[in-house]
Formats: sequence, C-alpha cells, structure tokens
Amino acid sequence: MVDLGQVKEQLTHVLDPEIGINVVDLGLIYDISEPRDGQVNIKMTLTTPDCPLHEGFLDAVEGAVAPVNGVEYVKVDVVFDPPWTPDRMNQDVRKQLGIQ
Repeated sequence: MVDLGQVKEQLTHVLDPEIGINVVDLGLIYDISEPRDGQVNIKMTLTTPDCPLHEGFLDAVEGAVAPVNGVEYVKVDVVFDPPWTPDRMNQDVRKQLGIQ
C-alpha cells in the first residue's frame, strides 16, 4: 500500500512557476487514489485548458510522486470538469493573492 498522504505531501513541492504556489494549495489536485497496489492515479486540472505548461506540470507531478515508497506507476489524468475556479484554492492562498 502506498501512503496517499505522503503522495499529497510530495505534490506540495510541485509549484506553478508563474506564481510560485503549489498545485495542492491552488486546488488543482482533484483526487488521489490507489486502485491497485503500487499504482497511483491522480486526477488534476489546470487553471485554464490552454495552459502552456501542461506537459511540464504532468512531468513534475509524476516526478514528485514516483519516489514515494511503494509507487510503481503514476497515472495523471487532466480533467476540466468540474472547471477550476479560485474558490478551489486554499483560503490562505486566496488571501495571499488578494482574492476573497
């Protein structure tokens, strides 16, 4: 079994390079699961479907999760339903960015 809490912790090291805030606090991670031993599925979104950093984010997410003990395979699905909104951000991040 993979410690999904550790997976989530690792994802806090993946930063949006434009604003320097991690993908978890930005609310881009929708779900983390382990459907089979060693396989971690991550459902995430981007702030916009046209994000020029799409591939970079996928590589960064996979790279952050791969070293977690027990992870053999990482599958990242990018979804846009439900669409991301600033309401998904951590409250402290919204305050930091001046978004109420």
